Amino acid sequence: MIDLTLHSRRTEKHLMYRHSGTVDLELSVIGLGCWSFGGGDYWGPQDQNEVNQVVRKAIELGVNYFDTAEGYNEGRSEESLGLAVSGIPRESIVIGTKVAPSNTHPGILRACCEESLRRLNTDYIDIYMVHWPIHLAAIKFHTSDQAILSNPPNAPEAFETLGRLKTEGKIRQIGVSNFGRQPLDEALSVTPEIAVNQVAYSLISRAIEWDILPYCQNKGIGILAYMPLWQGLLTDAFSGMSDLPPVRRRTRHFNAQNSPLKRIRELAARLEIPVAQLALNWSFAHPGVVSSVVGARNVKQLEDNVKSADLHIPPQVIAELNEISRPLMEKLGPSFDYFENTQTDRTYYQ
Repeated sequence: MIDLTLHSRRTEKHLMYRHSGTVDLELSVIGLGCWSFGGGDYWGPQDQNEVNQVVRKAIELGVNYFDTAEGYNEGRSEESLGLAVSGIPRESIVIGTKVAPSNTHPGILRACCEESLRRLNTDYIDIYMVHWPIHLAAIKFHTSDQAILSNPPNAPEAFETLGRLKTEGKIRQIGVSNFGRQPLDEALSVTPEIAVNQVAYSLISRAIEWDILPYCQNKGIGILAYMPLWQGLLTDAFSGMSDLPPVRRRTRHFNAQNSPLKRIRELAARLEIPVAQLALNWSFAHPGVVSSVVGARNVKQLEDNVKSADLHIPPQVIAELNEISRPLMEKLGPSFDYFENTQTDRTYYQ
């Protein structure tokens, strides 16, 4: 097992940085999620000037990882991020983006990589991830094109192509997202070095702890934790699922009797710590987590999130948070596709 804590360091900006397993890649423990960039139906309008301010401030505060995807707002997230980092020394930031599993036929994958490079206005992508495992259940979620569905891409060819893109210098590292053990094993059989696996991980979504998190640690694969604040639920802005916008409630595991939210909020109040900062600090306290990726619509949200890295939460509080959230973790089990039921889970092959 590779102990990722041995590869951590702090800077004068107070953010901690971690190496992702054995690869030459160092990320800030708080990464900036760029899903809202470019505006769209899910998060609503996002002004480019505000994006520029958030990105510049993030870099000033020590954030070096920026996470996007070709599917976020139909490519506008990548374009917006590309505009925001214009003029910033490229080597000072780490950009991760993702390709849909439906776009992983070798020729299409290469074209999609080129399009992402163009939108990001960069010569290389630091981490190029396959957004979901390459099998029909996940592919159907991303396309209705019968030509693709009748002849779906396959993982060996896709990861061979990714290896060539890496050799050519178009990508620095190969990553995956939402990959369970079986598709990850298949990827590793073709590409022995997978830098990261980006998966949902928060106080109320701990399913990866059952299997895939320790498995990734053993393989030297860093975890990128997405939705560490569960789209705002683990903040002081919402009191429960019913307060979230309807589009953010599409998840299988919340009900009144198993939610730990009330006790998490009570603990945060007792400690006089904002809920978001407590939840964020918990998410990257795990040594297997290289970076917790969280969005920020404005500079104030960003600054509040980054403050979580300055918290020194004692082990007994982490243990208390684990205990509070354990019943929900046990209720959910090891399935970490929170948007499908366990029979249609897309993180492994059916």
